[in-house]
Amino acid sequence: MSIFQLALVVIGVLALMAIAYALLAGPNAAKAGQRRLMALRYRHSESTDTKVESQFKKAIASRKPKMQIIAGSGSRIQALAIRLDRTGKGWSLSQYAYTSLGIGLVVALVLYLRSGSLMLSLGVGALAGLGIPHFLVGRAIKKRTNNFNTKFPDAIELLVRGLRSGLPVTETLGVVAQEVPGPVGQEFKGITERIRIGRSMDESLQEAADRLGIAEFNFFCITLAIQRETGGNLAETLSNLSDVLRKRSQMKLKIKAMSSESKASAYIVGSLPFIVFTMIWWINPKYVGGFFVDDRLIATGLGGLVWMSLGAFIMAKMVNFEI
Repeated sequence: MSIFQLALVVIGVLALMAIAYALLAGPNAAKAGQRRLMALRYRHSESTDTKVESQFKKAIASRKPKMQIIAGSGSRIQALAIRLDRTGKGWSLSQYAYTSLGIGLVVALVLYLRSGSLMLSLGVGALAGLGIPHFLVGRAIKKRTNNFNTKFPDAIELLVRGLRSGLPVTETLGVVAQEVPGPVGQEFKGITERIRIGRSMDESLQEAADRLGIAEFNFFCITLAIQRETGGNLAETLSNLSDVLRKRSQMKLKIKAMSSESKASAYIVGSLPFIVFTMIWWINPKYVGGFFVDDRLIATGLGGLVWMSLGAFIMAKMVNFEI
């Protein structure tokens, strides 16, 4: 067995150990204790905002997703189509496939002309063809989600004013579709169009929630569902929801500001070795050319990539917080 094959076996064993640890580690005791404390606070608090948030969390916990993706080629294509639809760019599956293929071929060709290693060029080209489009789609989804969450509390306030003035819910949804720009207006326009062709409001809202996959919009759908079942003042309920969403957005901004320094350090530490290696390889290919042909250097490079990946994963977990 060569050193390269031994390195691949070691990497496979480490990956299996990581997967086994993730599966067998079980729930985090600290997070479970925090959840119990929060549930106790919700149960005994007299605050209106706390009670509203408690109802939202209970409804979300008992709510089962309607769109279940089954493993297989068809379900993967469907999941990819949903991701492309969430970008709001109108990208199709064929455009995504051609873009991935083009990026992969260009990267593989450039790397092959510089290194002369066919297997390495194909591997890096495949990673680039699969990773770069996926990364760009994820950034587009994140950007559209942030724009939606920024305007969504204003849309709810507009709904509240319409309800207090005596308009029905369906009419206020149409007003939001016309007055609020960006992705919020587009989604509410789709909801009103589905209602006009005979779909119920609950079905239209649920379809939009399944497409968007945004927690804030799920809160809105759950609020309307609870109000239909229990009754009460819908305008007051939506006003409380708008306040909760604004506080949630403020907390996200605080966390982003507090973790920005750690994220910047992680980006610099993680990208610096690759930048230096690329610059040296571009200036003097013979100096680092052994990493593409020598089995010992290949094994060393793969080991370094594995450890750097573990470090990047740990740093990402340290600076990401769930609300």
